[in-house]
Amino acid sequence: MLEYFKLILEKVSFDPALFRMEFRKAAKKLMEEEIAELKKWCIDTFGLTYCLKADPSFGI
Repeated sequence: MLEYFKLILEKVSFDPALFRMEFRKAAKKLMEEEIAELKKWCIDTFGLTYCLKADPSFGI
């Protein structure tokens, strides 16, 4: 499931609002460890600045 959400986030990364919406959907369906892994992957892939712009919860 985690890999599926990574694929979706890659496809919607052109729009921060879509990215936020899809990330929040993923967070509702994944376990805590998977959410942490997804956040790390997002930051490694898109950069912290983009992730914070798309979803301020990355700062937590």
